[in-house]
Amino acid sequence: MNPFDLSPSDPAVLRIREAARRGTLSHALLFTGSGARSAARCAAAAMECQGAADKPCGVCPACRKVLADIHPDVTTVRDPEHKNIAVEVIRSIRADAYIRPNEGQRKVYLFPDCALLTEADQNILLKVVEEGPPYAAFLFCADSAGQVLQTLRSRCVELMTRPAETAETAPAAGAEEGAALLLEALLERRRGAAAEAAVELERRKLSREDLAAVLERCRAVLSSALLLLYGGQIPEEDRKTALSAAKTLTKVQIMGTIELLQKYHGDCAYNVGAGHVLGALAVELEGIL
Repeated sequence: MNPFDLSPSDPAVLRIREAARRGTLSHALLFTGSGARSAARCAAAAMECQGAADKPCGVCPACRKVLADIHPDVTTVRDPEHKNIAVEVIRSIRADAYIRPNEGQRKVYLFPDCALLTEADQNILLKVVEEGPPYAAFLFCADSAGQVLQTLRSRCVELMTRPAETAETAPAAGAEEGAALLLEALLERRRGAAAEAAVELERRKLSREDLAAVLERCRAVLSSALLLLYGGQIPEEDRKTALSAAKTLTKVQIMGTIELLQKYHGDCAYNVGAGHVLGALAVELEGIL
């Protein structure tokens, strides 16, 4: 899921989505690998998501707040004044966990670097992770699982992640080119521009897989534009187009377009021709823009 800097096929993302769909997403998760922080943010969004379908949707108010790190019930645990996280900080987290959520469904505590947790810190956390209130959730990120004490680790579901841009998941050059064509048409905001872009993409005889990659890339850039509007950090490669989108389109238009791209990206998984998908998408985009 690109708004979280992770591939939609990342094993951690798939497990988060499936568990969220079933209502079985664990309250204690340990993420390892280079995509650990993004996966933890994805899990936090899934816990707070207000969307009706797959969670996290990435576009509802709760998801956007989690992405921008401003959700009142999602705390990223940091202690910039000390080399390691002080015991007092952990004790305050433990006490806060028993206060009910302000506006969300869960109180979520995200630990972005378990290397900063001392043995004393982890022992203090152990009891609240094991016996805390049902609405409290703890998301731990580590370079390796060995950074977490076995006693605490045994209370967590472990998820291995990989970065969004690997040889397996990086979009093909054709996807980048196709996405640039479609985004240019969206930002032109001229009647018929989206339809013209759809015709050009259809002329290129894209497969359903190619079209899915184009739509996913567009969605990633527009998600970055939305993050910019909320003061979030975005991938450097998205910055130029995302800035243009943030200046040209309203938040409502960006969110509506993201939802459409997500919808038609899903259609690409079924036996529907790329031309049919493009035609229907162009019609709906004209209505939004």
